[in-house]
Amino acid sequence: MPTVQRVLMTADTVGGVWAYALELCRALGHEGIQVDLATLGASVSAAQWREARQLSNLTLHESHYRLEWMDEPWEDVRASGQWLLELEAALAPDIVHLNGFCHGSLPWRTPALVVAHSCVLSWWEAVKGEPAPEPYAHYRREVSRGLRAAACVVAPSAAMLAATERLHGPLRFTRVIPNARRAEAYPPGPKEEFVLAAGRLWDEAKNLAALDAVAPGLPFPVRVAGEVQHPGGGGRARAPHVQSLGTLAPGELAGWMARAAIYALPARYEPFGLSILEAALAGCALVLGDIPSLREVWGEAARFVHPDDEDGLARALRELMAHPDEREHLAHAARARALTFTPRRMVEAYLELYAALRARPSEAWVSPAPHAS
Repeated sequence: MPTVQRVLMTADTVGGVWAYALELCRALGHEGIQVDLATLGASVSAAQWREARQLSNLTLHESHYRLEWMDEPWEDVRASGQWLLELEAALAPDIVHLNGFCHGSLPWRTPALVVAHSCVLSWWEAVKGEPAPEPYAHYRREVSRGLRAAACVVAPSAAMLAATERLHGPLRFTRVIPNARRAEAYPPGPKEEFVLAAGRLWDEAKNLAALDAVAPGLPFPVRVAGEVQHPGGGGRARAPHVQSLGTLAPGELAGWMARAAIYALPARYEPFGLSILEAALAGCALVLGDIPSLREVWGEAARFVHPDDEDGLARALRELMAHPDEREHLAHAARARALTFTPRRMVEAYLELYAALRARPSEAWVSPAPHAS
């Protein structure tokens, strides 16, 4: 099958896609593949630059264009699309790997796949309990166009793929490829009696407000790592009853995970959950929101609670903290499952997909020319 030597990949800098992209770039480097990573959304932070410079196969192309899920992004989406086409023309990659939706409809010269990490429409349904309102009609059109034009749509879980197809119509070629993390980056350590969570405090999908609500009644601390300022121009999130650790570098967060007895994320929406995988590798017992994607990924290796059941959440945390044998059993089960989500497994799946796309006739993957909205 055709070989791949160079990949043009996009990544936003304000969410978990950055961690996913760096992990995949690292794994592609082990296969001798060069990656040009085009960033969107915000400036690359000093910590992100340090991570990127550790990868000899990675060249970073930085931009500050707004992301498709941000407020009034469409002028930036069009401009970033032109920038990406210019990069493709200059770099001549073998594959274009898009970690966003709208650019799937650009007239790429080479196969372009789209990874469905998260979607505003499925987020809205899960968090608000109703379809996204009319102001998101433009988003729906642009995202659907990008998905349908892509040579392939990948999702990190079958649940996320099903939601994507339900909201945007049947897609012509799809794959489920779970995310991954390196086990050596998240070594377990001696456990301490506190609960840890990580996520954007402003993101209602993470449901960290439930942890804040139950924290005053728990006889042990609850600590939360993550951003409090919304990047789209919103205000600062407040969680007065938990100990906020702020935004941590990956190594710092790994240190907290190594110490935490329990990792809790009572999520309403989480297409895969990289932070959960990291915590499981670090030996934490998991208490998670009872949603299809997390059931799919973790099976019997986690304790599940309904996102609206604060009493159930508090009870699960108290019981596990009070019964260390049960907690350690659950932690061992979670780590054993986490060890199956390896970068090697992930990169092999992507390499197989890249080769399959390149082997198909060009008319099967060339995106149609975009048309006016």
